[in-house]
Amino acid sequence: MTTTVNCGAFSESLVESELFGHERGAFTGALNARSGWFEAANGGTLFLDEIGDLPMPTQVKILRVLQEQEVVRIGSRTPISIDVRLVAATNVNLAEAVQAGRFREDLYYRLNVAALDLLPLRERPGDILPLAQHFLERYGKRLHLSSYAFSNTAEDALLSYSWPGNIRELQNVIHHSLLICKDGHVTLDDLHLNPNFGTSFRPNNATTSDTHSLRALENVLKTLYEHPIENLYDTLEDAIIRTAYGFCENNQVQTGRLLGISRNILRHRLKRFGYLL
Repeated sequence: MTTTVNCGAFSESLVESELFGHERGAFTGALNARSGWFEAANGGTLFLDEIGDLPMPTQVKILRVLQEQEVVRIGSRTPISIDVRLVAATNVNLAEAVQAGRFREDLYYRLNVAALDLLPLRERPGDILPLAQHFLERYGKRLHLSSYAFSNTAEDALLSYSWPGNIRELQNVIHHSLLICKDGHVTLDDLHLNPNFGTSFRPNNATTSDTHSLRALENVLKTLYEHPIENLYDTLEDAIIRTAYGFCENNQVQTGRLLGISRNILRHRLKRFGYLL
């Protein structure tokens, strides 16, 4: 049996109670004793999604659980033995998080016994339509639709979008599309892809200022390649982060959205280039 827990769904004050459990009276509102997710998964597998979002004190306790194979509920001094296989996932680069001091190095190596790096969806274009079809069938049946399909332009849009939210974003887009489309036929207009979070679909014959801007950027890059400067990649990345941060008036959330990266990654880059202490 596999128990799945989204670590990012809990507040910092509740996450330890959810994971490790608590005794009656351990804190205000703890009217009854309660087992945590580690106990619930005893004898099976516990999948911790978004483990990179856990606060440092909780990371310490998880490390102890993995080393000792036992948990101690909040408000108790009695350890409870468990036998749990732990699987963890995150969209945060944990190696970078360790370097930035946001993730414990010892826990990182403990989790990294068998690691699988999954490319973002935009770098796996061959997976987009099969996944979209899977979600189309799932929600089509749930909504009791007699038929459901994508138009050709909708499929082109799905393939052209950069999917900064990866599979979860794709799933939500398909679900929403089926709710508003007519007769289960999903068109381009039904998708509502957000241009602020990626490169949305544009017809092949469209002429826009974006196309001219990209061509101008490519010409600048070619010039730099012909006469390269020292640390060219870092210099370019610094310029991208700096100008985007300034364009968004030093708003980290908006800058992350503009660049299609998480706030954690942005903060690491800002510190790296000296824009944050």
